[in-house]
Amino acid sequence: MFKFKKKPKREIDLDNLPQHIAIIMDGNGRWAKKRGLPRSVGHRQGAKTLERVLDYANNIGIKYLTVYAFSTENWKRPQPEVDALMELVCEYLGNYDKLLGGRNVVLKIIGTRAGLSEKVLKLIDEAEEKSRNNTGATLYIALNYGGREEIVHAAKSIAKDVADGNLYADAIDENTLSSYMYTAGVPDPDFIIRPSGELRLSNFLLWQCAYSEFWFSNICWPDFTEDKLEQAIVDFQARNRRYGGV
Repeated sequence: MFKFKKKPKREIDLDNLPQHIAIIMDGNGRWAKKRGLPRSVGHRQGAKTLERVLDYANNIGIKYLTVYAFSTENWKRPQPEVDALMELVCEYLGNYDKLLGGRNVVLKIIGTRAGLSEKVLKLIDEAEEKSRNNTGATLYIALNYGGREEIVHAAKSIAKDVADGNLYADAIDENTLSSYMYTAGVPDPDFIIRPSGELRLSNFLLWQCAYSEFWFSNICWPDFTEDKLEQAIVDFQARNRRYGGV
């Protein structure tokens, strides 16, 4: 069980936590390059960072954490890097009991399954089933995910249901579209965090981020600490979210 090693430097209001935090885990490759290491080492170090951040978030009461692990565009990367990333995915899913099982976390994988190997798909199903009855935070891993692809997938599903007579076109509204997203039934992210110095969404949760707050940092993801997450949450709690109102 995770325990605080030291008292927080800042005062977090535990009654005003974001329900859903989404993180673009960026900068793994650059972290490795600065150290003269293969990019795959950066991805592996980034996975360890996720474990720490997940522990912290679960401990303070964050209900949902969504992380961007592999985008639909990442297939364009050099094949050795793609292979190393898929190997890392298989390692974590295959060792779910050891790596995540003791954390009481519900695990969900979102994204398109097209292009993923049968091995990866099997491990996804097994890990999700093992965690189904857990009661802690829900960890959504965006794997082979693209925000535009998700919207297209939702549109196609809605069109089919309209054609089949299961849905009336005039009844379609924002809530309808949300219910066809990969994140159906989950509150939209209150807070999106992106380390590494980049200031863009990179096709992540495009529908869901309409009123999300954003927080950026120059620190590469492998160096992102619990203290940084703490700082981000304190900054979030100081903001005035008006949702278009006054």
